[in-house]
Amino acid sequence: MTHFRKMHGLGNDFVVFDARKQGLALSDAAASRIADRRFGVGCDQVIVIANGHGQFDAEMLIRNADGGTVESCGNAARCVASLLMQESGRSSVRIDTIGGALECNSAGGGLVSVDMGAPKLLWHEIPLAKAADTNMFQLNVDGTNHVASALSVGNPHLILFVDDAEQAPVATLGPRIESHPMFPERTNVEFVSVAGRDRLRMRVWERGVGITMACGTGACATAVAAFRRALSGRKVEIVLDGGMLTIELREHDDHILMTGPTSEVFCGEIDLEALDR
Repeated sequence: MTHFRKMHGLGNDFVVFDARKQGLALSDAAASRIADRRFGVGCDQVIVIANGHGQFDAEMLIRNADGGTVESCGNAARCVASLLMQESGRSSVRIDTIGGALECNSAGGGLVSVDMGAPKLLWHEIPLAKAADTNMFQLNVDGTNHVASALSVGNPHLILFVDDAEQAPVATLGPRIESHPMFPERTNVEFVSVAGRDRLRMRVWERGVGITMACGTGACATAVAAFRRALSGRKVEIVLDGGMLTIELREHDDHILMTGPTSEVFCGEIDLEALDR
């Protein structure tokens, strides 16, 4: 039997395995079965904490609910950082991910702040299938043009500014954009309405998962896109279905600082071998 923790950041939930003392190899199929909400534990992402090397306290490996490996997850980074800080008694840790290094700090009051690094804004960095103005371009979906922004925060994002995020067609348009030919690695899709210069409402279709209550990298991407389009300042509150994140685009280096809560729901054990039977 293998021990796990169930955690979440604003309802974006994770099954977290600690593989630092004993290696853990998960197939795509096993990760997908763990994430299944009827036949598994149930989560948006499966997280494996591995030993860090060099200047890193740990490495974070991320699987989406479909079993596929992804580059980064901001809400999961806060959860893992919270565990590492509790364990070490320190107020800061450094986590390695496929999407890049994450500097994490206690922000007090149960909040964790993560330096997500600078966004990638060039079309081939996101990546897009062809050259485009990533600040504002037209994306044709089933014959309808949508004005969009695109960027990467360790993983690809497409942001649509809409009049009312509550009424946005997240469940129908989200999957059509996720697998659009413009995105060779698929994309996360954010539907955003502007409530003020320092407040945005966001709903998300997450690549390989579907509708989720929160997406940390999506909130970061949204804040950057809003600032680039002169819709907000450098620091904003992002209101998601599961709660609120504070995002700041730091002036001197354009690093994105994401601050929000984490929660541990329960611990358990699972027979991983049974998942492959």
